[in-house]
Amino acid sequence: MHTRIRVPATTACVVACALLQPVAAEETGPSRTLGTVTVLGTRPTSLPTQIPTTIEGITGDDIADAINATDAEDALKYFPSLLVRKRYIGDYDHAVLASRASGTGNSARSLVYADGILLSNLLGNGATYTPRWGMVTPAEIERVDVLYGPFSAAYPGNSVGAVVDYVTRMPDRFEAHVRATTFGQKFDVYSTDATYDGYQASASIGDRFGKWSGWLSYNRLDSESQPLVYANKLVSSGMPGNAGIPVTGAIAGKNPRNQDWLLLGTTNQAHTVQDQAKLKLAYDFTDDLRASYTLGWWRNEAERASETWLHDADGNPVYSGTVNVDGRSYTVAATDFAPSRGDLQHFIHGLSLKQGSGGAFDWEIAASLYDYDRDEVRSPTVALPAAENGGAGRITDQSGTGWNTLALRGTWRPESQAEHVVDFGYQRDDYRLRTLVSNTSNWLDGSPESRFSAFRGDTLLQSLYLQDTWQFAQDWRATLGLRGENWQASNGALSNATTTLTFAERDETHWSPKAAVAWQFAPQWSVKASLGRAVRMPTVAELYQGLISTSVIVNNDPNLRPEKSWTSEVTLQRDLQRGGLRATVFHEDTRDALYSQTNVTVTPNVTSIQNVDHLRTTGLEFSGNLADVLVTGFDLAASVTYAHSRIVENDNFPASEGKWQPRVPDWRANLLATYRIGERWTTTLGARYSGRQYNTLDNADPNGFAYTGVSEFFTIDARVRCAVSEQITVSLSADNLNGDDYWNFHHYPQRTFAAEVSVDF
Repeated sequence: MHTRIRVPATTACVVACALLQPVAAEETGPSRTLGTVTVLGTRPTSLPTQIPTTIEGITGDDIADAINATDAEDALKYFPSLLVRKRYIGDYDHAVLASRASGTGNSARSLVYADGILLSNLLGNGATYTPRWGMVTPAEIERVDVLYGPFSAAYPGNSVGAVVDYVTRMPDRFEAHVRATTFGQKFDVYSTDATYDGYQASASIGDRFGKWSGWLSYNRLDSESQPLVYANKLVSSGMPGNAGIPVTGAIAGKNPRNQDWLLLGTTNQAHTVQDQAKLKLAYDFTDDLRASYTLGWWRNEAERASETWLHDADGNPVYSGTVNVDGRSYTVAATDFAPSRGDLQHFIHGLSLKQGSGGAFDWEIAASLYDYDRDEVRSPTVALPAAENGGAGRITDQSGTGWNTLALRGTWRPESQAEHVVDFGYQRDDYRLRTLVSNTSNWLDGSPESRFSAFRGDTLLQSLYLQDTWQFAQDWRATLGLRGENWQASNGALSNATTTLTFAERDETHWSPKAAVAWQFAPQWSVKASLGRAVRMPTVAELYQGLISTSVIVNNDPNLRPEKSWTSEVTLQRDLQRGGLRATVFHEDTRDALYSQTNVTVTPNVTSIQNVDHLRTTGLEFSGNLADVLVTGFDLAASVTYAHSRIVENDNFPASEGKWQPRVPDWRANLLATYRIGERWTTTLGARYSGRQYNTLDNADPNGFAYTGVSEFFTIDARVRCAVSEQITVSLSADNLNGDDYWNFHHYPQRTFAAEVSVDF
């Protein structure tokens, strides 16, 4: 029995009550004009802040003060309408970003950048294609900004949900930083009752020498997760009788479809050790012209352990074979409890030359490369406990995978037409996916011996864009933009042990118009409206994964159509001298959405990535940020989002029509209250809520509180930070302080405590 607290109305009341608080006239905040944001600071966001659309941001200082940030994605915890599916500290392969109309299974519907380098993994769409968050550490973040929706022509169709921009530190004088954090959670679910802990340590140094500036940093993370996967058998799949080894320990329960099943044990209890180093160099040819280079290195050694709950009459653990539970026999395969080991080493390179004077003409040339230098995962095909000493297995190798980007950007402010700001550019995004699965006689350290399967493919997106922001009257500003994209898919191939089949090449061109307008009808009030089309092209993995059966490719459609979305929003915004308030109505209409589903119109049924004909989402978002509420030093930020997201038409799977879009809840809400006591102490209390949602297109999984289910949740976070001296800061924090027990396919962490010490020079 699960009791849930409904908080959206509560949070809305907090925002409404805050409206009634007086604002002192002598305090001033960031200036705002025509509903756009003017970002203060020496290294502003790269987002197009002149466009009258929704942008939210947070500084690195505020992150350090108020947010329990052990990973870069934690900076997004309290942004309106956003959710990162982070299963544990250091989750490197499932931490998908969800936005207003996109769930945590749609990783390709958002973009994440760091200093202009693309971190989003657009090789696929789903849990295993998450942004490369590990390439940014919380300690180096200067600010984070989010552009909601596909309203800038400067970004490809993957911006349909949101664009996240990380700006990291670059020194203008000598500085050095050391930070150490230890953390742990007590996890008690089913038959697991254990403590999982870890630590993080980082050091960085930077300085400026004449025209040169540089930054060097290193970070190590050692983290243990709770169990993430549960071996299970449907009770109905068991054969009545006495066959098999009688075992005890299986736990009876209900799966998300409310079917009776047995949970047999855990797998994927991860231990990850991640090292990250970064070198950044910049040279200022003039005050306006800068060249910069970034080199990032990320190394990960991961082990995923398994534990059976099954024991025979003598108390011995049982990992495989035919077992008997309560008069029914079940076959437990060797892979049901398979451990695995990963060895990954990735590099990023970023190079840019930028002139930014704010004069008549500014320009930038930027290139980046993300390289899977080594990416190897090993798992056995023999059962535990024998697999602990080696034995046959498979090696999945993605070495050679990666992407590179090139961008040529310009901004023109014609002197004769001072009310215009014209942005234009060319972009090239090239993706390469290589996956080889090999058999080996020793899964622990053996060499690849024969091919089991393989797939490969490339995609190339070349784009031109033009965008004009025009202040056509004193209180009015408009933006008109157009983006043209040429997409090519090539080198696609799929292999089994003996056969390789290739795919035909594809070449398509699409156009995406953008428009926005803002009217500042009073000194502190503005209204703005935005409209944009986004075309999200199929990824390499969506196109070219599948199976070969009798020399024919099945479970695959290389002719998938791109997702095509029209997104709009209307915002009413009130700027306060100590914050601001915003209400936004948004709407998204998507054709040919890409989802994994079963096509029931063919015999036999085929489950694969397919186009869902029509999705529609309409919602309302409230957001407020207020400083010195009630008393000096007390700051409040809150947001509430309601999203009505439904599948309108789906010819291949009619049972899904009229149902909720997977993993898009009806309600989301966040609250962050920070109280600064004097010069030394900062205390923070945060709350996060997500409403009911489903994991399946036909919503046939009403029980979210089970493995593979998606549940609502309400969590409370807390943080206390003390500046012991000018250089030393300590903090104590807790995530999920109330111990909520919730799921998003995998179980989320339970109550987690952390202690941190920072030394800054």
